Amino acid sequence: MAGLAFEGPNPDVDVLDGINGLAKDAPQWVNRAMEFIGEYGIIAALGVLCLIAWWVARRRPERGPAAIAGLVWAPLAAGLALLANIPIRGFVERPRPFKDHTGLAVLIPGKSDFSFVSDHATLTMAVGVGLFIAHRRFGLIGIGLALLEGFCRVYMGVHYPTDVIGGFALGTAVALLLAPLAQALLVPLTTAIERSPLAWLVRAGGRSTERAADGRDAEPGPVVAAEPALRHHERDKDLAA
Repeated sequence: MAGLAFEGPNPDVDVLDGINGLAKDAPQWVNRAMEFIGEYGIIAALGVLCLIAWWVARRRPERGPAAIAGLVWAPLAAGLALLANIPIRGFVERPRPFKDHTGLAVLIPGKSDFSFVSDHATLTMAVGVGLFIAHRRFGLIGIGLALLEGFCRVYMGVHYPTDVIGGFALGTAVALLLAPLAQALLVPLTTAIERSPLAWLVRAGGRSTERAADGRDAEPGPVVAAEPALRHHERDKDLAA
């Protein structure tokens, strides 16, 4: 199928030129920073954010295995969204913007795959929305990082704005639409893990925390005082006799 770029006035190209034009006037160190952030930095930051959310969730046992299952779904949703993007890119076959439009400041040259939809935008938004389902505060941070990722991809000259919007839509759709099924499958899994030697993955302190809470593993009460008390009772009986 032919690409989606058209000749003549095109808002998509106009927005691309406007955002990418910032790179033309920026210092070299700014462009280097944007290159790293847009290619690797935001994805790494989302990974750290997922770990922080997991660390917080496991220290709140009242939330239970369902919270951990929701956090596990976030990266899984990103992986599924990237898989869903493979046939989309092959069907649309949209060339990268720098192949159809000269004069762009391309911060990462050499990309030869198709442009629509953006893998980076798809991945980051799927993680952000997946986090939002499990934890609102961390999810909002994740969605904010995804929006920044989309801006970076256009700034770098490797995607049209509609590539990014398409990626946001795909990542959101996968994370939201498949979330009920994912919870139905993941909650029993995290519940089983909570009852296993790997319980620390779900609950801080592992099984001992839960068992101590319901009394199953509670330490036996002191028995040292029981024997002197019994002897004292027997001595009183002897005196009475």
